[in-house]
Amino acid sequence: MHIIHVNLARGFRGGERQTVLLIQALANKVGMASQVLVCRPDSPLRAELAETPGVTFVSARHQLAGHYKAGRATLVHAHDAKSVHWAWLHRQLFRTPYLITRRVDTPVKRKLSNRAFYRDAYRCVALSQVIADNIQPLSSHSVVKIPSAFTPLIPNPDVAQAFRARYPGRFIVGHAGALVDRHKGQRVLLDAARRLRNSQPDMLFVFFGRGEDEATLKQESMALDNVIWAGFQPDIGQYLPALDVFAFPSRNEGLGSVLLDAMHAKVPVVASQAGGIPDIVQHGETGLLFPPGDGEALAQNLVRLRDKTLRKTLAENASQRLTCYSPEAMASAYMALYSPLASPSTVQDSRS
Repeated sequence: MHIIHVNLARGFRGGERQTVLLIQALANKVGMASQVLVCRPDSPLRAELAETPGVTFVSARHQLAGHYKAGRATLVHAHDAKSVHWAWLHRQLFRTPYLITRRVDTPVKRKLSNRAFYRDAYRCVALSQVIADNIQPLSSHSVVKIPSAFTPLIPNPDVAQAFRARYPGRFIVGHAGALVDRHKGQRVLLDAARRLRNSQPDMLFVFFGRGEDEATLKQESMALDNVIWAGFQPDIGQYLPALDVFAFPSRNEGLGSVLLDAMHAKVPVVASQAGGIPDIVQHGETGLLFPPGDGEALAQNLVRLRDKTLRKTLAENASQRLTCYSPEAMASAYMALYSPLASPSTVQDSRS
């Protein structure tokens, strides 16, 4: 089986991390002969996958590039929006079936090109139910739901200990994500920090990440002595164990794979009830949920999580349910979709 993966993103965010985890896990699967990754020449994906066996790279800065160098394959797997365009064009050139993974919960615009892209796909995959419901009207087949995976990291305890040592006696509420408020909702968490500044003086709010709103958010929080901006950490999994609580106030979210990483680190989570987040956070069982944009409700939940027994119960429950969110489980689910195409007759049917 020969798979062409396409991810034309400029940076490295959750979708790119999931692309890496999938390709790495597929490399260990029986029947996977080779994998090609079509990406930008400056893509961080190259360094992440440099040592993964059986993976080669094709450079493409846009949807029209790299097709003839990538050549024929069993399947093209499109991992981001621009890749969908690339995969559709590759089908026109080589009659290669393609699969779309949709990672965001924003509605797909119902323009003619998008209708063609989703209609002609061999299969469409959604990370969560809300995404599946959004794209099902565009797909010729039943949309398959395959969630993201946690990052299988064994953290160095010295990193977390050193981080906590900087803030002795503090109850640390951490957040990690692109500093883009319209998506990740950092202002909601800052609102909670303002509300709790006097009543919870030992509660410290730590923001990891970078993004277009970084300067503005820092300016808006200058008067808050309970807020720390810790910058972007590519190895965020090393810092998660230092947290007492992980807060995720997204305004919209396909799934929120960093929540899985927090759960894997056995850190209790509180998150907005937005997009696909409720697929992985069951309120009162594996974490706490609050209405999107509601800083007061978030603050109340953070006070609830001062209860050590509650934190431990939520973290343990979440950790026990992570089996179906492993990279191996994700790769097996995709292999179940890829495998029928290994039959020449099935490939012919998909091209007709």
